[in-house]
Amino acid sequence: MRRTTVLKMAMAAVLTVPPYVVVPPPDPSALAASAADHLVADRPELIHRSGQDVLVRSRVVSGAHGLRYVPYERTYAGLPVRGGDFVVVTDVEGHVLSVSVNQEQVLSVRTSPEVSAQDAGAAARREAGAGTDMTPPTLTVLARGGGVLAYETVITGVKGSRPSRLHVFVDARTGKVIGSWDEVADGVGSGYYHGRISFDTTRSSTLYGMSDSTRPGVRCGGLDGRVYTDPDDDWGNGTGTDLVTACVDAMHAAQAGWDMLVQWLGKPGAFDGYGRGFPMRVGYDDANAYYDRALVVFGHNSSRTRQATSTDIVMHELGHAIFYFTPGSSLGFRETGALNESTGDIFGTLTEWYLNEKADPPDYEIAETVDLVGAGPIRYMNDPSRLGDPKCFSESVRNMEVHAGAGVQNHWFYLLAEGSAPAGAGRPGSPTCNGSVLRGIGIQNAGMIYMETLNRKVSFWTHEDARRASMEAGLQLFGCEGLRAVRDAWNAVSVPAHLNEPNC
Repeated sequence: MRRTTVLKMAMAAVLTVPPYVVVPPPDPSALAASAADHLVADRPELIHRSGQDVLVRSRVVSGAHGLRYVPYERTYAGLPVRGGDFVVVTDVEGHVLSVSVNQEQVLSVRTSPEVSAQDAGAAARREAGAGTDMTPPTLTVLARGGGVLAYETVITGVKGSRPSRLHVFVDARTGKVIGSWDEVADGVGSGYYHGRISFDTTRSSTLYGMSDSTRPGVRCGGLDGRVYTDPDDDWGNGTGTDLVTACVDAMHAAQAGWDMLVQWLGKPGAFDGYGRGFPMRVGYDDANAYYDRALVVFGHNSSRTRQATSTDIVMHELGHAIFYFTPGSSLGFRETGALNESTGDIFGTLTEWYLNEKADPPDYEIAETVDLVGAGPIRYMNDPSRLGDPKCFSESVRNMEVHAGAGVQNHWFYLLAEGSAPAGAGRPGSPTCNGSVLRGIGIQNAGMIYMETLNRKVSFWTHEDARRASMEAGLQLFGCEGLRAVRDAWNAVSVPAHLNEPNC
């Protein structure tokens, strides 16, 4: 009797189950993380993992066409490894497509220093010059060869008239400075550059604020950090010396850049990858502008007749933020800094072409409408040599001043987008270094490839690294045609091939 009762209860339970169950589709980011973790565990040789390495996975980054990027950081014997980071790339279904890794061999390094932290700090101070604050030197491993034990020190101060947070690396065996990098990146209503325009503001009680509620973090004001306010939401007087007018231009450019990233490049995370922008400040008393990791500051031109808030300069500075907040951040020495400067030029140019305004017709010249230093554009992407910057790669580019060194990648981007002999306004001819004749793939496609290149960036980024990563991006986005276009453009600026480049 008891068995019969149990059977009836079980049958009743079965009959109450719905005839079907909706199973949610798998999360692409979870699939990417799982696939990457399996690759790391099963193929340690791909990432040159030693027995003393510990790998820490970061958040998964979404890209265009369903691509996913899984970054990892590395420690060695408990010490952070600079240059040991890597990125695993997957498709939307969790299949591994490629791995971006800068480290070239397994680390094997003694972790006992021969130079004291005090002596290392003194060497770092000599390298930096004046500084108001210095962190205690801490041991780290640079992923060079089998590894270099070094002290890393951060010195906070002023470089010229702008802030500086300089990371200095000192060899823990010899006491010599190996290199350094600065977190603060130099840059070069009625708006002055755009005329009468509309842009998004926020209303609070009886005042409007120059803050964007739909693009979090995007706002503008003076050097004191206060957002500009206005009672009637009609801003600026259209003159080049008015700071409210400067903020009109800055807000318009930042909002357009945000929209360009989403609509053209498929980047939903805006400038920091987390869906936020940065506060902008005007009134800086210098013919310059800079990005300070948490904000952007704009000055004026050398004649003080215009503010440095044209579209290409605003998005140049915000391009530094994109470079910093993609994998690998901006850690690296001068060559990485040159690629960072070029990144700013690329995003400034992309936004100009996205806006396509009559008041500021799009082109591949940087800061031409601002006349920043009284000599017209400060860089020509189609031919950097017009201002003495290199248009072709050579070993000297690796240690060149970063704004000059930006010329090689700028030239590559122009050739990829427009080719060597394009037609139309804002598209001049571009001489190649190997005499080749190239057809461009269009600026939006070139921009999408470059965005996906940055998503697989690692620290100590080099031109060869950018070449390999962009070829992978071209292949994964546009097939063999995309790969060939990217490769041919790098060949045309003389950047040598990277080991293990993808092919068709």
